[in-house]
Amino acid sequence: MNLEAVLEGMLFVVGEDGLTINQIKDVLNLNDEEAKKLIISLKEKYESNDRGIRINYLGNTFKLTTKKEHKDYYQKLIENPETNTLSQAALETLAIIVYNEPITRLMVDEIRGVSSRDMIRKLVAKGLVKEVGRSDMPGRPILYKTTSEFLDYFGLSSKEELPKFEMNIDKIVEDVDLYKSKYVEDSIE
Repeated sequence: MNLEAVLEGMLFVVGEDGLTINQIKDVLNLNDEEAKKLIISLKEKYESNDRGIRINYLGNTFKLTTKKEHKDYYQKLIENPETNTLSQAALETLAIIVYNEPITRLMVDEIRGVSSRDMIRKLVAKGLVKEVGRSDMPGRPILYKTTSEFLDYFGLSSKEELPKFEMNIDKIVEDVDLYKSKYVEDSIE
């Protein structure tokens, strides 16, 4: 099995979380020297001019990152109106943020039921969402809020033009009988 290919896939799967040397050693069952040689070999292949990504060592982890020399192209891509359409997940995340701002990523995750880390990062890159400070919650997570570009994108002069949205959590809870099962027990005769 090609361990470089496995390591490349692992780096892709973990995304911006990256991998520590110990994680690489544990998963691939390598010693310290073997893991370092593997990383160096893969890193050298990414350094060639025919590759658009590289492996960086940031914050005690190895991560796949884009090359800085291509930054202008990435910026054009983000700003291009043809690629500036929003996915259903992006619209869902924006709606949660605008109706609950300021809000932390973890709060958005709880409402959506899935991780919103990458989606919020994309919305920040598009200028539709911005960091506005830190919460007083443990860990002091970042608070997010929509921007004036968000209003421009949707042709709104203010958030007051958004449709009113009310969710009566108490009513939903009243309607749910936690002790009643939809399954019927069979009797044993």
